[in-house]
Amino acid sequence: MSKKKDNTVEKEQPEVQAEAVQEEAKTAETAENTVEEVSAEEKLQEELAKEKDKFLRLFAEFENYKKRTSKERVELFKTAGKDVVVAMLPVLDDFDRALIEINKTEAEELKKGVELISKKLREALKSKGLAEVQVAAGDTFDAEDHQAVTQIPAPSDDMKGKIIDVVEKGYTLGDKVIRYPKVVVGQ
Repeated sequence: MSKKKDNTVEKEQPEVQAEAVQEEAKTAETAENTVEEVSAEEKLQEELAKEKDKFLRLFAEFENYKKRTSKERVELFKTAGKDVVVAMLPVLDDFDRALIEINKTEAEELKKGVELISKKLREALKSKGLAEVQVAAGDTFDAEDHQAVTQIPAPSDDMKGKIIDVVEKGYTLGDKVIRYPKVVVGQ
């Protein structure tokens, strides 16, 4: 009997070893599947992160577009009649010259009529956002705010670098300068 037991034990050992090898193979296979699953999950996470980033960037770009277009629309409404107003500036200059010449005569009725028309035109343009740039003789010349037509010798030392005469008035429409005042500067 002892031989039979030894023989059975010997037969059982290879079976146990085979089972152990199979278990190890299953464990290795499970580990590989887990690694594959983890790597697949990681890939999906990376793709999801990339898509989220892409979405956020697209959303931010769209928001910037909306802000920019609304800002442009507001700016357009502010200066919608810019071409018409700019075309009317020579008419305002003509009214100023006409008033100067009419003041030299004694025609009061003519003077009142021209002043009335001039005032109505100025009020209409003012309601559209037109404003005159305030410049007077004796002001300091600034190249960013004035356009120098010519330079002449200054009548006195304190007038050097200052405005001697205003040749043409300047105007702003809203916040933008549409015509800079043309001035004569003392040298």
